[in-house]
Amino acid sequence: MAKQPKREYFINTMATKLGEYQEKRDADRTPEPFPDGAETGSDDGDTFVIQEHHARRLHWDVRLERDGVLVSWAVPMGLPNDPETTHLAVHTEDHPLAYRTFEGTIPAGEYGAGRMSIWDCGRYETLHWNDHKVDVVLRGERANGRYELVNQHDEDEPRKWMIRRKHAAADGWERLPSFLKPMLAECGKIPPTAPKGRWAYEFDWSGLRTSARIRGGRVVLLDADGNDVTDSFPELRGLGEGFGSTEAYLDGEIIVLDQGKTSSDALARRRQVTTVSAAKRLVRQLPAVYLAYDILHYDGEVRWDLPYLDRRALLADLGLSDEHWQTPEHYLDEGEAVLEASEAHGLAGVVAKRTTSPYRSGERSRDWRLIPTTTRTCETVSR
Repeated sequence: MAKQPKREYFINTMATKLGEYQEKRDADRTPEPFPDGAETGSDDGDTFVIQEHHARRLHWDVRLERDGVLVSWAVPMGLPNDPETTHLAVHTEDHPLAYRTFEGTIPAGEYGAGRMSIWDCGRYETLHWNDHKVDVVLRGERANGRYELVNQHDEDEPRKWMIRRKHAAADGWERLPSFLKPMLAECGKIPPTAPKGRWAYEFDWSGLRTSARIRGGRVVLLDADGNDVTDSFPELRGLGEGFGSTEAYLDGEIIVLDQGKTSSDALARRRQVTTVSAAKRLVRQLPAVYLAYDILHYDGEVRWDLPYLDRRALLADLGLSDEHWQTPEHYLDEGEAVLEASEAHGLAGVVAKRTTSPYRSGERSRDWRLIPTTTRTCETVSR
């Protein structure tokens, strides 16, 4: 048999490897690159790219250059940050090398529809590679360390792999807490106005005290006792996606609006619904809003020991603004005015917070003072 010319052999081999990729895409409808046989890899064949993919569900696509293609896994929760955490990795079709630089929006209705951006890229070292295990060292700006992908050989889910970090977590990185009991306020009166800058004031919304634990672009909502209430408020799921791969733990409360006004009855009705399908039917009639007024953990760092004003500044920098989540205002040295406004709008009262105070999980502290309006008592307000 005559020996195939080298270029023709290369093109035929790539066509075989990239057949699934091409079958799933229409070159006339998507901006994604299509192989033309003229691609060449890096000199050492050791590049990688990780793309953040806002498809139907946010995930990260890990792609490793190997034998002229990008071998790919979709990782729903992103790369693990420590050796104790293992994440699902779904082995997907090989991609062309040109995909290493692809960023853009895949149109609705097409395979993988959604926005895609490069999360990190660089080179990698192969320690082990076969159909059972891929062990590599990634050398990028964000992904830096040894990672192991292990085939689960699951007959029902043949593409199922798992990924874990083999190196220790980065210096100073702290694991996201699973639950922190909220800090509570003592009942009291408006503190003295002097010296200035000692107290800040927030409205008390009489909502459902709720922690938002955000990881891998997903949010889990936990009430004051640590119960998961996420399914009762499906409109709040998008809060997590806005954080991308950044982990965060927020403190706040959920309010429910009835004809544009906060309503305790509407909140009680929403809380009684525990299935996503039933909750979705109520979203338009009785929408929920998450009010984030504290941040306790962010991007691998403990933040609860920072002064109140520093934590509020970090919250402000996040720019949480959507019809279903907000960071409510805080006011310095204006206790009487804030209390009057609270009463005028039918709210329960205000919370005074010492501006230099850290967050004390599970404690009721004089650093937070609950001041009810004239028509309320401390027993009828939420914090």
